[in-house]
Amino acid sequence: MTDSSVPPMPAMPPNEPPPPAKKPRTNLVIIGSAVAVIAAIVATGVVVVQSGAGESKPAATAESNAPDADAVPAEQPTPEPTYSEVDADSFAIGLKTTAQHCFGSAGCNVTVEPDLTYLGDSEEIDPDAVYEITYEIHGDESGPVIETAELSDETNLNYTPSVISTASAGTKVSVEITDVSVQGV
Repeated sequence: MTDSSVPPMPAMPPNEPPPPAKKPRTNLVIIGSAVAVIAAIVATGVVVVQSGAGESKPAATAESNAPDADAVPAEQPTPEPTYSEVDADSFAIGLKTTAQHCFGSAGCNVTVEPDLTYLGDSEEIDPDAVYEITYEIHGDESGPVIETAELSDETNLNYTPSVISTASAGTKVSVEITDVSVQGV
């Protein structure tokens, strides 16, 4: 027997999987934008350079950091060092007595060497130049004795000791620089 009082069973829809949930694309957009910016910076190596006022160039220009194979690096000219002009007034000179032999009333033979002092800063002297310093020794019985010393490498003084004959042991011997010339510049 059939019971007509029981309602029929409702029809079930076929088994379909639920629709997939949509993933937000926000992370994808952020990552994609960051990659694009980094790629642009790396590819161009942009440097903003401001130009000085009054120039006809635009206020900001873009230049690449990548070396240009055809570019020749600009050479900065090395400034030539300048040295003071050296003359007779640049030095003080004295005499150092290294030997003296006296012969009573016949006078003395005296050996003297120049004691030279540069009156400025030694760095102002050209290290490649040779300065010939001519000086005159007074006090010799025969008259003034003229000698020359050479100053090189800023501090190296080459000279020959001078032997003079004085009238007595009390004769005053003096010296003065008469000329300074530059050789080898």
